[in-house]
Amino acid sequence: MTRAPSWPAAGILALTAVAVLAACGSAIATSGTTGRTVLTVFAAASLADALAATESYRSATDTTIVLSTDSSTTLRTQIEQGAAADAFLAADTANPDTLAAAGLVDGDVVPFAGTLLAIVVPSANPAGIASPFDLARPGIKVVAAGARVPISSYAMTLLENLATLPGAPAGFVAGYAANVVSHEDNVRAALAKVELGEADAAIVYASDAAASSAVRTIAISAQANVVATYAAVVPTTAVAPAAGHAFIKWLAGPDGQAALARFGFEPAP
Repeated sequence: MTRAPSWPAAGILALTAVAVLAACGSAIATSGTTGRTVLTVFAAASLADALAATESYRSATDTTIVLSTDSSTTLRTQIEQGAAADAFLAADTANPDTLAAAGLVDGDVVPFAGTLLAIVVPSANPAGIASPFDLARPGIKVVAAGARVPISSYAMTLLENLATLPGAPAGFVAGYAANVVSHEDNVRAALAKVELGEADAAIVYASDAAASSAVRTIAISAQANVVATYAAVVPTTAVAPAAGHAFIKWLAGPDGQAALARFGFEPAP
């Protein structure tokens, strides 16, 4: 399997915030008179379920995590524009590396998880998609993420790998592109359109596919599939940088890895 490059790019400003309880090994910033540590985490949309369910971490201390999820590129842009984040968890290494190159991180870029890609179709599979090559079949409606979203560069590498396999139809990549009917802000939005039956297929992270009961997956050859590497940093905009480092260390450690594994993630390659 191939480890795909991810290309950083500017994104639109957007923020989807949801508060979840979590724990942190270092009490840095407190909320009101409660003494609770408040940790702001910006995370790729594909991490939403895993981060909302880190019970073992949440129970360790009295900490509140404010979790904001979106495309990694959108979140990186917000940080560049001054948004305060104690930890940034991206679905690639390129966006954290971009912040590091600009002097906007405290400490190192930490790869903490990986996941393969998956081709998803609605559970009933009304288009009768049986193999990855069917993504280029005329009339198939494919939904994808926008060009600046990390999944898109991973997906392009997957498509190019598939095009080299025996039996690949001529013009496979171009045929796939011609079938894309919409580009979504992030991978979760693309998955949702397949779940709702508004598209015949999408390329998503295997962790997203595993979390959905409304889709089924189409087998991808191991020699063509791609590993997406997730990486984390503490931005210089952090209000609680020590808490951010503690959370990232936990994610990369055995307890965090066990929590992520429940949602289809694997150790970083």
